[in-house]
Amino acid sequence: MNEMRRDRDAEGRARNARPRDGLGRPLPYGAPGVERQPEGVVRTPAETLREAQRLLDAGMPFHAHEVFEDAWKSGPEDERELWRGLAQLAVGLTHSARGNTAGGARLLRRGAGALAPFAGAGPYGIAVAALSGWARELAVRVESGPTVDAAAEAPCLRG
Repeated sequence: MNEMRRDRDAEGRARNARPRDGLGRPLPYGAPGVERQPEGVVRTPAETLREAQRLLDAGMPFHAHEVFEDAWKSGPEDERELWRGLAQLAVGLTHSARGNTAGGARLLRRGAGALAPFAGAGPYGIAVAALSGWARELAVRVESGPTVDAAAEAPCLRG
């Protein structure tokens, strides 16, 4: 493949075909990488939470973010902020594990804020209050400490 040209899919849309590691960082062409999450998958909320939890527990929050992003884009309008907030928590953990302390902390706090309206309802058994507390506490640690281990810091999505 000519690395000077952008990767394109069959419809001509730009797609990065480079392999990625577990934190979503691009690897050199030809290097073994982590299988990417397919885009645009419509899952039930339970399937979304199960798949995202599996990925978080495996230390792959970037991939969990993509699962939440699918739910955010395909779900009902009144739930989009919930899924977007969860996606922000996952990508905040991603940046924190990559060593981007400012970006990681900012996204963790933004995700916690997006979840705030759902704290009382706890839709689909999501532990909204606990996740928000986890995100805010991790944001403080990320700003003042070393890079975090994504798998060791994986939150529990359900109460």
